[in-house]
Amino acid sequence: MPLLVPPAPAPALRSILAALSSPTAVQEARTPALRNAEGPLTAEHPLPVHVFEPAEVPGGLPRARLTGWRFHILAGGWPQQTVAAGETVATADGWVFSRFSEGPFLASTERALRQGETLPATYQPHLLSVPGLYMLALWLHCDPRADAATAQPTPADVLVPLAPAPPGIASHRLHRLSELMPLLSVRTAPPPLLGSPA
Repeated sequence: MPLLVPPAPAPALRSILAALSSPTAVQEARTPALRNAEGPLTAEHPLPVHVFEPAEVPGGLPRARLTGWRFHILAGGWPQQTVAAGETVATADGWVFSRFSEGPFLASTERALRQGETLPATYQPHLLSVPGLYMLALWLHCDPRADAATAQPTPADVLVPLAPAPPGIASHRLHRLSELMPLLSVRTAPPPLLGSPA
């Protein structure tokens, strides 16, 4: 079934479009594909970006904190090609442009989105960053009409680790959150406190 993508905040989209229309921002981006793109550039496929925060109690569910929105930057006529990602971050003054980027996560995100569209249920797609593992995953939230800003993980949600994934976690394998949580919890848990010296 199709994924139900939440609408991006208008200021987030405006900040990306302003950066795309700025020759300085595009030329200074460390994205050769964006600098060399021909034809009009558009920002499409917005995804809310959340940071994974481990559960506060053992066996509890993790939390997700919205930190930004990521747009795919498309170039050319038909068919358009994804050449970069444009990212915004939340500040005290609202959504502002952060950076352009490219690399393996772009193609991996597109592949994961296609995987999500083959599932029998409708999900709301998000990106979930797990900083302690240097991991990025497509998070398919089981409530497709949730508010993207306040959505929180549930056991029925699906995670698709993007490539490259950390050792021991297969990229592009669909996991129920409840299946992957024990591994993520162990790997992101703070180290135990050492006892005081004798």
